[in-house]
This record gives sequence, structure tokens and C-alpha cells, in this order.
Amino acid sequence: MKAVVFHGVGNISLDNVPDPSIQHDQDAIVRLTASAVCGTDLHMVRGTLGGMKPGTILGHEGVGVIEEIGKGVRNFKRGDRVLIPSTISCGFCSYCRKGYTAQCDEANPNGPAAGTAFFGGPQSTGPFNGLQAQFARTPLANASLIRLPENIDDDRAILMSDIFPTGFFGAQLAEVTRGDTVAVFGAGPVGQFAVASAFMLGAGRVIVVDRLKDRLDMARAQGAEAVNFDEEDPVQAILALSGGVGVDRAIDAVGVDSVHAQAGPASSGDSAKQGESESKTVTPERNVSKGNWIPGDAPTQALDWSIAAVAKAGTLGIIGVYPPNDRFFPIGVAMNKNLTIKMGNCNHRAVTPPLVERVCSGSFDPLRVLTTREPLMNVIDAYKAFDKRQAGWITVALEPLA
Repeated sequence: MKAVVFHGVGNISLDNVPDPSIQHDQDAIVRLTASAVCGTDLHMVRGTLGGMKPGTILGHEGVGVIEEIGKGVRNFKRGDRVLIPSTISCGFCSYCRKGYTAQCDEANPNGPAAGTAFFGGPQSTGPFNGLQAQFARTPLANASLIRLPENIDDDRAILMSDIFPTGFFGAQLAEVTRGDTVAVFGAGPVGQFAVASAFMLGAGRVIVVDRLKDRLDMARAQGAEAVNFDEEDPVQAILALSGGVGVDRAIDAVGVDSVHAQAGPASSGDSAKQGESESKTVTPERNVSKGNWIPGDAPTQALDWSIAAVAKAGTLGIIGVYPPNDRFFPIGVAMNKNLTIKMGNCNHRAVTPPLVERVCSGSFDPLRVLTTREPLMNVIDAYKAFDKRQAGWITVALEPLA
């Protein structure tokens, strides 16, 4: 089959790889009908999330049809159309039973203390081959997969594999309630869904901070108030918009991208497996002094802005990805303002089913965030465009080969 394979930092290619097979009784083999390129995938390609094992298939968002199931999977059958949540969970450990499915004790083969297991990630997360492929092995399928209603098409479903639930989770972490004024830092795909989710939870106003016009325009179309940090100080703008008080809630939907957003242009190179692949690579130039989230190397910029913009006794929800070795945090300011700070990986299996119901009923249409569709054969070019934040490239859905 064809799959997008990681060979090293800045080096990915569309390769011919062996088809996956059942390895455990709870496995299912899914034929992908849709997958996507996410900002988290760029962390692996850029090297901002280390520990990637060469040969790992990338991608953690997928929709497909079950082709084969293990004998321990009793709630699905061959031919069922399913949503594949990005994180993997067992359904029976104490964390899964409490809804903390991202912290499942059983899913990660590195052990309970290793943390979240997800598709297409570093060694510490499994590793599990990802979903930018024609077929995928989905472990713990009985507890992880979600059956899709017939009236939800692939374009809508793929947005519920990760980015919609993660945006909603961010609004939950921030404790958004009716009438709140909310600031969202980062207007990428997850930030857009954080905006939508804040309004779903009753926010009276949502203020979005970014620098890219197309992303700010999309947030504005949702009813958010846009702040371009290239044109004004975002904290001062938020304070002015909130009568000097600050916002009740803030959501950091940027994470480590506050350093690496808007990476330099990608260039072509030779494939690490030229005889087995399409011989295409993407090599982002990791320039952290020009074209970034903020000029200069400021790894806590989104956090600094968030904490400065939140009113006393407010709440900050952090869903942007930060590497485990990051040690920077404006804790003194946060403590002196009595802020509540919550963070973490989305508990997809717990968060997603109610969102599927919303989409199924027609009460929310996630297609407002899908901007680009590309066939799997064009995936390397899609990575390059997404990496450079080209206008219109906010979410990239991939159409696998027949």
C-alpha cells in the first residue's frame, strides 16, 4: 500500500509499504477513505517533537471502513464505517472509566507512566503507525473506534477525528460558560474549532489572536473579534476590548508553534528510500527569527499573552502542543492573579461521541473549517503548503487512493 513515511527531521516521503495485519484480538484493519494533515504532524517533521522512529507512518486523523477484525472485537463487523479517534484507549482501565481516555493505562506499550498513545507519533507514544495511508491497524478497536451515522460524510467526519474534539476540549478546559468573554490564541484549525466550541458553550464574546489574514477572516466569519498581533499589541488590544478587565477565559491553541509557526519554504531532496518510494521529501527550513509567531525566539509567547490577558481568577485552557522537555512558564504572574490553568491531550473517546450527535442532528456543521482537499499522491506538496501557512491552507483533507 501507499503511506506517508517519516525518515528523519525534514524528510518524509510517499512510500510503498506492507499492508497492516491483525496482531492482537482487539485489532481492526481499516481501509482509509479519508485522512488529514494536522499541525501536530508538522511538529514531527520539523523536529520540535523529538523521538520519532524512522519508518513510522505519519497521520493521526482517519475515517474508513473495517476490512478485518480480531475475534475480541464484539461490537463491530466487517464493512462498518468508522471514525478513528487520534488517541487510543482501552475502555476498561480506571482512567478510561473516568473519561480520561488520553491517559489510558493499557494503550501505550511503553507502560502506564508513558502517557498518551496516538497514531503516527514518537517512540514515547507507542509508536503506532499512522493514518496517512491506504490501510491502518487500529489497536483496541472495540473501545477506540466510533461508528459513523450514514448522514455524516467523510468531509465532516474527518474533522471529528482530532481537531474538532480538541478545540471543544480546549473550551471545556477553560471552563467556558454562558456570557463569558473568551480569548483564543491561534486561529489555525484547532483554534477555529475552539472559537466555535466557545460559542457552543455560551460565550458572549470571543476574541481571536493571530497574524494570518485568512485565518482571522475565518474566525471573524464565526462571529469572533480579530486581533492581528503584527499590527498591535494583543494584550493591550484585549484589555481595551474588555474595558481594562481582561477576558474571563483564554485558550492557548498554539503551543510550540509560537516559535515555529510560519516555517520557511520547504525544499525538495532525495528520498531516504528512493527505490521504494515516490522519491519526494519535504525539508522545512527551521528559521526561528523571521516569519514566526512572534519575532525572535520566544517559546512562552502565547502563554505570556494568555496569562496577561486573563482577568483575575480567570481560567486558561492549554491544548497547544509543548514538548516534554519545555520548562518555561510565567507561573508567578499566574499565581498572583489566582488563575486556574488546565491542560492536556484531548480525551477523544470521551469528548467525540456528543459532537458526532451534534453534527448528525445538523445543529453544527464542521465544514466551515475544511479548506483544502488533496489526493494522497499529492501529500508531499500538501505538507509543504501547510508548513508555509499559505493562504487558504487551514485544514488539509487527504483522499486515499482507490
